[in-house]
Amino acid sequence: MKDVVLTPRGPKPIGPYSQAIRSSGFVFVSGQVALDPQTGEFVGSDVRQQTERVLENLKAILEAAGASFHHVVKTTVFLKDMNDFAAMNEVYARYFGAAPPARSTVQAARLPKDALVEIEVIASL
Repeated sequence: MKDVVLTPRGPKPIGPYSQAIRSSGFVFVSGQVALDPQTGEFVGSDVRQQTERVLENLKAILEAAGASFHHVVKTTVFLKDMNDFAAMNEVYARYFGAAPPARSTVQAARLPKDALVEIEVIASL
């Protein structure tokens, strides 16, 4: 059993995937890049700006699924350039606070829309 999560507060999927799936007490949020949910346009010219937009998109999708960053148990961060790790991490830390989830961070050769950062999350309800 799975429920599709779709909210206008998050960017529309740019391919054949759901914003998120709620199943068996978990929410699996697809990787998000820095798209403005209203316009569908790419936002931000540096990794800090893009990370902020990505996390705001994730927040909106999690809320639509009945969750929040407090419920996130695992994230995967994809960076175009690992040299951007510290800048991304600075923004990321503001959203996850004192009990951050488990995380993997990898450098990817290329991300959708040539993004600098993409983040996916798994939350437990």
